[in-house]
Amino acid sequence: MKKNISVVIPNFNGKHLLQQNLPSVLKALEYSGTRFEIILVDDHSTDDSIAFTERNYPQIQIVSSKTNGGFSVACNKGIAVAQYELTLLLNTDIQLPENYLESQFEYFQYPDTFGVMGKIIGFKNKEVQDTARYISRSGFKIKANNFFYLEDTDFWCPTAYLSGANALVDTQKLKAIGGFDEIFSPFYYEDFDLGLRAWRVGWKCYYQPKAFCMHDHSATTKTIRTRSWVKSIFYRNRLLFHAIHLDTLQRTMWLTQIVLTDLLFRWISFRFYFYKSTGMFLSMQKEISQSRNRLKLLMINNKTETSVQDIKNRMDELLTGQAIIKGRA
Repeated sequence: MKKNISVVIPNFNGKHLLQQNLPSVLKALEYSGTRFEIILVDDHSTDDSIAFTERNYPQIQIVSSKTNGGFSVACNKGIAVAQYELTLLLNTDIQLPENYLESQFEYFQYPDTFGVMGKIIGFKNKEVQDTARYISRSGFKIKANNFFYLEDTDFWCPTAYLSGANALVDTQKLKAIGGFDEIFSPFYYEDFDLGLRAWRVGWKCYYQPKAFCMHDHSATTKTIRTRSWVKSIFYRNRLLFHAIHLDTLQRTMWLTQIVLTDLLFRWISFRFYFYKSTGMFLSMQKEISQSRNRLKLLMINNKTETSVQDIKNRMDELLTGQAIIKGRA
């Protein structure tokens, strides 16, 4: 059941992370016993990431960007040249145990599997950072910040999204779906959007708790810009995500909810970055329309009409009879 793997690693000024984590990635790939390739997409770094990689890992294929495009843009460049059956999307700040891949190959024996992710554990305090997630609604808002896991660790656990930090994905499906939507560049929400698009075209995403990796959370983003700027991008992308995935009526009701609650609340609480987010969102209506049209065409080609609520219902069906434990553990 093992399939060959293309590893796509986006990098921006991450020499210290490559130095720290690449040995574990190579060790896990070699332990898996499959053929593999590693594609490092350098997102216009200003450190000597490329020189370090060429000098120490000549077997790694390097794709260099002339401008800094962000996470989704970098990943898509790597996805475009991936040649093996599975693609492992991996952050530079991820460290893998040698048996990381062993429990994930079995998911790809079925044709409707899009991808699978493992448990993410923090480097420093060993806290669980990411597990499976399910969809919830707050009014017309869509959320996937509800973590859960199953008492039965052998059950194939569905998840609403796959973390972009450690997702093993069917390469053909990943390319068919168009990779990450670059509207979310430079970062945030692109992995939730990818998982939701996969579910909407009839594929499934899974969480494998027996596979875990170590993650230095936000190590690659915390020094890029100010905290306020990062927050403005996060909330802009949350708005974009809803505008893409809600139908016309739901989108109208959602916008009404945003105006009546979020805008007023954030003004009172001095969270003015949200107004910057809203301004950026309003200026991107053409891009939103293009993303919606691409999703619509993708669904037509796959003969599906799956809504976000349908995904929630489908996950509930798959989890019937399982002991669900909320939280991260």
